[in-house]
This record gives sequence, structure tokens and C-alpha cells, in this order.
Amino acid sequence: MSAPRTITWLYDVISPFAYLALPRLGEFAPYGTLQARPVLLAALLQHFGQLGPAEIDSKRRFTYRFALWRARRMGVALRLPPAHPFNPLGALRLAIAAGATLEAATTLLQAVFRDGRDVSAPAVLEELAGALGVREPAARLADPQVKQQLRANTEWAIAHGVFGVPTLLIGSELFWGADAIDMALDYLREPAPFADEAMRAIDSLPVGVRRV
Repeated sequence: MSAPRTITWLYDVISPFAYLALPRLGEFAPYGTLQARPVLLAALLQHFGQLGPAEIDSKRRFTYRFALWRARRMGVALRLPPAHPFNPLGALRLAIAAGATLEAATTLLQAVFRDGRDVSAPAVLEELAGALGVREPAARLADPQVKQQLRANTEWAIAHGVFGVPTLLIGSELFWGADAIDMALDYLREPAPFADEAMRAIDSLPVGVRRV
């Protein structure tokens, strides 16, 4: 009997698309164990030399409009927080302090994008910590082990080529974005087409020009 498959879902609470992915994550249950792993998007962007969507004005506007449109199409409530982007460090550390479970991710993402709350505010974090069963949250969020785990998660993601969130990592294959869920499910159902000649050719496609 083969070992159970691990499906890693990498997210940052700053991403509305991580929130919009939540309703579909249960579809992975027949294929393995899904692990939610919080990471710091800003560190991924810095490592790969990318600007975040909110750092380009026209892209920022489109991103929020697209997230709201998509939520309406899905029948999912979406309310943006008071300011975006915001500092997600406290909330990410809280997710780790709460065991880095999918339940913790859900609680935090719903607080941000369903309820429109400011999870960078200490009072909000304290309330959410109570809901997640984390006692003495100020001390826990300042715990060097919790901080180190977030760094380790992010470094692990970078080492596996993860460049954005949310991302599903299945073996060595990356599926980036909430709109890649169907692709990931197809891969789990029938991986052969993902290793055919056309797919393999992509791995060696030459780069024709680079920006200087």
C-alpha cells in the first residue's frame, strides 16, 4: 500500500484569493491529507524580485474588483478590511501558535475577508486567539519558536519554488492561485497528461529575451 499523499496548501492571510479558495479545499480529501502552511508573501515577492499586486495602482484596483466579482459569482460574502495591504505577521504567527491547522487558517481568513476586520490590531488578534484556544497571545506571538517556524515555512516554500499565494504543492508540482484548483484536482485524478510531450517541452522552452 502506498503512503498517504500529502497536499500542502500555502497561504498568507493577506490574500483574498486564499479566502476564496477555502470553500473548495474539501475537494482534496479523497486524494490525501491537506496541510495548511502559513507563509509570508512579502518574503516570497522579495526573494523572486516581484512587485505585489497592491504595488501597481491599476493592478491593485483590478485585483480587488476581481476578488469581489469572483466572490459574488461563488455566492461567498467578501468584505475588504479597513486597509489593504496590511501587516499580516501577527495573524500568521497566531496561525502557527494555534497549530497551523486549516481551521486556524479559516478563522483568520474569514476575519479578514468575510468580516472585514483589521487583524493587525492587537485587540482583534487577542479576540481571535481566544476563539482559537491560544492563551496569553501576546507572549505566544512573541515566542522565538513561533517566529522561527514562520521563517522556516517561508524558506521551505521558496526552496520548493513557491512564488505566490495561495499555492497547492503536490509532490514537486505547484498549482498557484485559487483558479488553479481544478488543474490540481485534474492532476490528482489523472497525472499522465501532465507528463506528456507537450508538457515536458515547457520545461526546456528557451528564453528568447530578458529585461535589463
